[in-house]
Amino acid sequence: MGTENIKNHHEINNDKDNGHDSHKHNHHKHNHYHPDTGKLSTSRLLIAVSLNFLITTGEIIGGVLSGSLALLSDALHNFTDAIALIISYTASKISRKENTLERTFGYRRIEILAALINALFLVTVSVFLIKEGIERILKPVQINGFIVITVALVGLCANTISVLILHKDSKHNLNVKSAYIHLLGDALSSLAVVVGGIIMHFFRIYWIDAVLTILIALFIIKSAISIVVEASGILMHKVPDGLNILEIENKIMELPHIDGIHHVHIWQLNEIDVFFESHVDLKSDCLISETADIRKQIESILKEFGISHVTLQLEFGCCEDRNLISKENHSTFHK
Repeated sequence: MGTENIKNHHEINNDKDNGHDSHKHNHHKHNHYHPDTGKLSTSRLLIAVSLNFLITTGEIIGGVLSGSLALLSDALHNFTDAIALIISYTASKISRKENTLERTFGYRRIEILAALINALFLVTVSVFLIKEGIERILKPVQINGFIVITVALVGLCANTISVLILHKDSKHNLNVKSAYIHLLGDALSSLAVVVGGIIMHFFRIYWIDAVLTILIALFIIKSAISIVVEASGILMHKVPDGLNILEIENKIMELPHIDGIHHVHIWQLNEIDVFFESHVDLKSDCLISETADIRKQIESILKEFGISHVTLQLEFGCCEDRNLISKENHSTFHK
């Protein structure tokens, strides 16, 4: 019997209203739940954008009047965050567009691209803030601490509200997570500026303004890099964290009719959709209609690993390259 391409596009708990697939799975007693991140996320992002523009305006005015670099830096940070939030909001809206004949995966991956752009933007701004902070340490200036305290307190309250608004969705959506990191950095920087304002107002220690600027920037860089790594992994079709191809192979090989699997690919479309494709060698020749139970058993195993989209190519004695991972593109890992 020749090679038989049998495609099974297995979707679990599909929510068509929001264009996202949601699924719950249990693997080694670890529960992972991916809620809908559609309409709720975008409405919350819109609120956060509005608050950020208000904070930016207030901090620019306060920074100019007080002479505080930390306050002006925080204003710049909030402005870039507002732009980043607009990118996140737009990406979240676009990602819910329906699949088409030209875009069979739809636009769901655009949120990953937005998260990556946001994170890289954060790193760029943070490097600029570090540069300005170092220059201010070398040439400190007198700063009006009272204005700094007042304006930073208002910014802290607004940023805290934005952080609380996005906290829940940030756990399950990389795009929202990048926006959440932006706002968390804003809230922490506003808190630091408040403390710095108090020190400057009562103790006249003005270099603290520059030190706070540098510390805030370093925190932002650390957070942004983690998003860059995660988003890059998804875009490069990296096997999702927590999944082990050899472990999956061993589970499938326990089935009675399976002689082997090869040319395995596992990747993520986004944070929710995990795809699996593989060639499966059968121990005996059989009709396509007789393979239904075999496919269901394999799908059941993959479901335990949180894999929601499965494509299987069932074979019997017709493939010379039986490496677990294909040697195409100079891959050296094999069974």
